[in-house]
Amino acid sequence: MTGRVLGVDPGTAVTGYGVLDSCGSPSSHATRRPRLIECGIIRTNPRDKLWNRLAVLFEGVDELIHRHQPDTLAVEDIFYGRNVRTTVTLGHARGAVLLAGARAGLDVVEFAPASVKKAIVGNGGAAKAQVGYMVQQILRLQSPPTPADAADGVAVALTYLMTRFP
Repeated sequence: MTGRVLGVDPGTAVTGYGVLDSCGSPSSHATRRPRLIECGIIRTNPRDKLWNRLAVLFEGVDELIHRHQPDTLAVEDIFYGRNVRTTVTLGHARGAVLLAGARAGLDVVEFAPASVKKAIVGNGGAAKAQVGYMVQQILRLQSPPTPADAADGVAVALTYLMTRFP
């Protein structure tokens, strides 16, 4: 089975993403090491109106989908914190990402932030640096993906692959 997954860690200022290929058959663990295709961030201008930032985010994810043709879009769910405004704004960003995936007809899967950290690091309360380090180790990279938001996007994609094809 070969599959490509686009992992996204949404944010209105910075959205991290990672594109991974999973190669090999589910019964052949030796040939199933995921391969990093691309990772990075989509940055919006903090001085722009929210709706303009959401348009930039949607267009960025849409462009990634068209360029990489993933089978699945894996998205990090909302982190529920004390600041309701931040949570609502993050919900808008997630909506733009989810819309891009839905319009492309992708299978969309969501993961709670703690479940991503647990899958990658083994601890649901892991720090960003720990996530980056483990992404580096799992994918056998020279260094962790940078910035940390890109590593988080890759971690979301890895979580999908690790939970769907253990």
